[in-house]
Amino acid sequence: MKGTIQNRDTFLDQIAKQLGRERRTTLTPPVWKHNPQEEVLKDASVDELVEVLKLQCTKIHTELIMTSKSKLSEELDKKIKELGSGPIVTWKDERFERFGLQPLLKEKLPSEQEDVFEWNPDLGKENITKAEQANIGITISEITLAESGTVVLYSGLNRGRTISFLPTHSIVIVPKSTIVPRMTQAAKLIRKKVKNGEQVPSAINFITGPSNSADIEMNLVVGVHGPVKATYVLVEDL
Repeated sequence: MKGTIQNRDTFLDQIAKQLGRERRTTLTPPVWKHNPQEEVLKDASVDELVEVLKLQCTKIHTELIMTSKSKLSEELDKKIKELGSGPIVTWKDERFERFGLQPLLKEKLPSEQEDVFEWNPDLGKENITKAEQANIGITISEITLAESGTVVLYSGLNRGRTISFLPTHSIVIVPKSTIVPRMTQAAKLIRKKVKNGEQVPSAINFITGPSNSADIEMNLVVGVHGPVKATYVLVEDL
């Protein structure tokens, strides 16, 4: 929804006047002599970035499972059972079908009396209640930062953000094609969306492993709130 801005020019003219200068209506971005953020992992191949991600996951208390597209359903089913099964909540996302997961989520698990709930915007707050009661939340990474082991989740009408932090366990499917070196590239991709006039997600969540805190004397405590455990399932999609 677009709103209106009242008295903007008058307000900005007054600020410029108080600063003792003319109001600036154009801005030229600075050209920096050094851009160290561009140099980190600049020449790394995708496979090399995967190795960086694997190492980082050991530092952020996150399990990384690597699999092929054909084996993804089998590996996901296995991990779900290791975590104690349902209740399970997922996004309503066409990519689950693209990765061949619909038979597992909509047929196999329900036939085993597992509670699998798909986000439904028509149900309003009931979605949040389902996420709160869930043992496992399953989402898909849009951009994956190798350097920090961070997954980037785009929230939206069918992709409630509570699925990533209210369930006890979080499983994030990580397409190999989403891996980039670091935050620098993620910011560029998001900025490109804005420049192209694309719809920007209602919330963009950068999540690095399970919940943790070191507020008390810098002693790290993992699993202080949801999710207690995080698993990344890296799937070959290139």
